[in-house]
Amino acid sequence: MTVDNLPKTFLTGYAEILLKASATGRRLTREELRRHRALGAQAAEAGCDWRQILREHLAAGRVVRPRSAADLDGVLATVGQALDAFADGYQRAQRAAAHRHDAARREFIDGLLSGAFDPEQLAAGAERFGLQLSHAHGTAVAVGPEAYGDGHPVVRQVGAETLGRFGNRGVLLAAVDGALVCVAPGGQDEVLAHFADRAVAAGALRVAVGRAQPGAAGCARSYREALGVLSVAERMEFEERVLHAADLLVFPVLTRDRQALADLVRTLLGPLEQARGGPRPLLRTLEVYFDAGCVTAEAARRLSLSVRALSYRLHRVRLLTGADPADPRHRYALQTAVIGARLLDWPREEP
Repeated sequence: MTVDNLPKTFLTGYAEILLKASATGRRLTREELRRHRALGAQAAEAGCDWRQILREHLAAGRVVRPRSAADLDGVLATVGQALDAFADGYQRAQRAAAHRHDAARREFIDGLLSGAFDPEQLAAGAERFGLQLSHAHGTAVAVGPEAYGDGHPVVRQVGAETLGRFGNRGVLLAAVDGALVCVAPGGQDEVLAHFADRAVAAGALRVAVGRAQPGAAGCARSYREALGVLSVAERMEFEERVLHAADLLVFPVLTRDRQALADLVRTLLGPLEQARGGPRPLLRTLEVYFDAGCVTAEAARRLSLSVRALSYRLHRVRLLTGADPADPRHRYALQTAVIGARLLDWPREEP
């Protein structure tokens, strides 16, 4: 059966109904309404164009020649009933198909990003949703002041703006665990850049972009990398709204051996706990001092201290730890320990 003759099939018995309505003024029976709803659902599932169906219904109505205005009213009322029933079935079938599509898409994305996927199902999903998993893909993750769900306005807005510009072949957007995630082919950095820009404009607090990785497992790695960037950004209190994993590769290196990093923090910074008022003021002084490029005057300005007060604090650090922040021989280890303290949330948490 071709699409061209589908509407004729769905109009079987319709002309007889109109003739009876013209002769007797009767309306559709309950069974006839049920049948038209079922036909509408079948037409939707068969991919029949609704406008074509509508034209065929109206054309069939014009064939009937009512004898009076009252008969014409009866025919028009019957046509309206038939179209309403048909449209109801058609729309219900479309909504059901959309729900099935969304469920399949959700299952595919969850499996892709988690790395826990069945290869055959993943291959089928990739073909259906336009991903070529033999190629590299990158992932961007946006987080906002509140959790994003599938129906969230930000999800709809950013999705429409991104897919509207680049199309949906090879690009996936979805809300995952309260964040908005975009998967795009590697080598198309403009897609993730546009996604990040639109997400920030829509109110996202931060967007992390993972590096493009090859294969299906690469999507999961890129996703985990982006999540790791978000965690580091929160710990380090970065001000940037858009961060790229490629620019922050030192942090995974530092956290890969958590025990060694914890030992460094305890050994080098632990003596700061002996300071009056605890370690936080001196730790904060070191953070700002290193962020200011070890320029004393600039660090003092950022901390709203005099240069003399800042120098005194650095002197206290040197006395307590035995490491001089101004000495290049000690600076690297001390700065690494300060970064480690932020990553491990020391001293609030014991590393």
